[in-house]
Formats: sequence, C-alpha cells, structure tokens
Amino acid sequence: GPLLGGSAQGGAPRGRGGPPTTPLPPTPPGPLALGGGPPPPRIDIALIDFIGTVRFHTQLPADEANPFPQSGDLFGAIRQAMTSLPVEARSRVAGIGLAVPDDVDTMAATRNGSSTSLKALQGEIEEQIKLPVFVQNDITAAAGGESMFGVAKPLNDYLFFYLGARLQSRLILNHQIYKGNSSASFDHGLMRLESELAMRGRPSEIIWSSSPEWPDLGEAYSAWLGECSDRLKASISALTQFVEFSSVVLSSYAPQKIAEALCDDIGREFPGIEALPARVSISPKAVGAASLPFSSRFMIQ
Repeated sequence: GPLLGGSAQGGAPRGRGGPPTTPLPPTPPGPLALGGGPPPPRIDIALIDFIGTVRFHTQLPADEANPFPQSGDLFGAIRQAMTSLPVEARSRVAGIGLAVPDDVDTMAATRNGSSTSLKALQGEIEEQIKLPVFVQNDITAAAGGESMFGVAKPLNDYLFFYLGARLQSRLILNHQIYKGNSSASFDHGLMRLESELAMRGRPSEIIWSSSPEWPDLGEAYSAWLGECSDRLKASISALTQFVEFSSVVLSSYAPQKIAEALCDDIGREFPGIEALPARVSISPKAVGAASLPFSSRFMIQ
C-alpha cells in the first residue's frame, strides 16, 4: 500500500534510538512535506519537518488486495495532517510523497467500487490537495529517508536492509541508492514470523502493530530471529566479494531491540563492518516518502 508523510522545521529528530528531543517551536519556519507508505495491514501517514522530526502520524487500514484506502479516508487523513499545523505554516507544505511497493505500480486497485491506477490516484491527490505528488518505491524511499535524516546521513557507501513483511535491501554508493536485483526479496520478514507463530497456535497481531515492545513470543521468535540473522549475514558475505563497504544499516518499524540484536550478530560475524540500527523508526517508509518533496537527489532506480 502507499504511504504518506510531511515536514516542518525545528527540534531534534525523534524516534527510538535517536538523540533526546528538544521542545518544538509552535510555528515552525521552513518547508513542510507529507508522505506515506505500507507495512501491511495498514498505511502510515506522517508529517515531518526538514530535519526528519515526525510532527503528525496516523494510520489507515489497508490489505494486500486493496492497498489504497478509500478516497475519503485518504484525503481526510491528509487534511488532518495539514490542520495539525499552525495556519501560517500550512502554506509551507512542499508536497506529498507516496512510497509504494513495485507490484502496486502496475496493479489496479479497487477503491469505491471503481478501478483506478496509481497514476490516477496521484492525479486525484494533486487535484484535490493542490500540491505536487512524488512517487517512489517504498524500500528506496525508506533508504532515502535514512540517508537524509538518520544514522546514514554521514555515510557515502553502505548496505541498507528493510525488515518489514519481507526482508529487502538497497546498496548506496556515493549517496546514490541502487536497487539492483533486489526485487527478489527474501521471505525472512515479519510474514515468516507470523507463520511461525501460527504453526504454534500463537496470536500474531502484535507484530503488525507499532508497539515499541513485544511480549515474549517464545521459540517461534527465537527461531525466526536466527533465520533472519543468517539471511542478513549471507547477503552481506555475498556482496563483500564485489563491493567495498564498511557500514550496514538495518531499518524496521518493529521494536528497536530486534534491529539491535541483528546488528550485534552482524558485527560479530564481520568485525570490519559497522552495523547500525536505523534512527528513523516511526514509519520509516512514510518518513522516506515525506522526504521526496525536499530532494530527489538520493533516488536512483
């Protein structure tokens, strides 16, 4: 599903693992932007400032069969984000970003009983909201957001992993994001954990929430984490034979302790590589989408 995000200036970046927050001025100067993106079964909509602070965040229901929310819900959420700003700041919103999986680019989604394409949705948003709409692949958008606002900001070259429903990656060389053949994403993400839990008769709703902590999920979780770690290490090992890089960034909306555990494993396996949990942890795809109106210079497909 698509994601939406936006922006305004002031304060330190917020999010698990980030620096301490500072009070935000009531009237943020500088540009704003909206952006959004999809960890199923929901769509995140975020408003950020140009240093990546999330100033507004909400979620809309979505599912694999219908990745776009109803028009009324979508425009309502966008307007809700806009009205969360002081009146004088609303004219500074630079645009809207949509982060979408590859298969949505060609897929017709049914909304309000009619079939419409992503391009039609883009045009509809521009007509209704009177702002430019930028569209980007969701994983590339998340990598771009981390390059602009997160731990990857000082890095020229690094390998980026996104742990969502699936495990996907991007390679960043000289600040440019390369997709490569990563459309063959790895089935080691949260959908795998969901099936491990289901096999043991355990509920799995918590893993799709934005909860900062999960309860003890037992051996299903331990087995999944080990498989995920092995897949990450195999990918890094394969790439180090062809490309030189010394940093890995792991992004996820799942609890920060998961990224920390996996990064610790990577660090033990590859002493010459620094593995960093991403700083953007509130809706990384939505924040990445929100960065699109600011800059497209990171985005190479």
